Amino acid sequence: MSKIEVIRGDITRLEVDAIVNAANEQMLGGGGVDGAIHRAAGPELVEACRAFPILRSDVRCPTGKSRVTLGFRLPARFVIHTVGPIWRGGHENERELLASCYRTSLALAVCVGASTIAFPAISCGVYRFPLDEAADISLRTIKTFVDAGAPIKRVTLVAFDETIFDGWTKRLSIQS
Repeated sequence: MSKIEVIRGDITRLEVDAIVNAANEQMLGGGGVDGAIHRAAGPELVEACRAFPILRSDVRCPTGKSRVTLGFRLPARFVIHTVGPIWRGGHENERELLASCYRTSLALAVCVGASTIAFPAISCGVYRFPLDEAADISLRTIKTFVDAGAPIKRVTLVAFDETIFDGWTKRLSIQS
């Protein structure tokens, strides 16, 4: 049986098999959690990301998709990079793209043998996805995936602030 927990903390310090990075399409680091993960993992991470082919106009990972690298200097063995959608009012498939971030990240975790995984609040920062909706999508997608028999033992949702923590906690109690 899988366990979903919500914590407030620093995803780069978690001892889990895989952490998820809310990356940009170039996968070369940026602000927020992306920059923090790249700094903590060391320069090897950006080199591993550069190894992914450019698919079109500097895109290594399209929105809604995921890629996996080693964790290098992180306690986590793997980093799963996923690109969340920018919120544009909900008329550009943002909800499905966000669900796809969680599904493809979980699928990659299973592929590399990870049974514990930690997620940040994908798209809830500068990409402005509404928190309540993002929390519902993330929890529903994770539960559907693990309830289908995926060998994931623990999913940790890591909030970077109290607002995210409260939003996920409230939604988790409603969906439980």
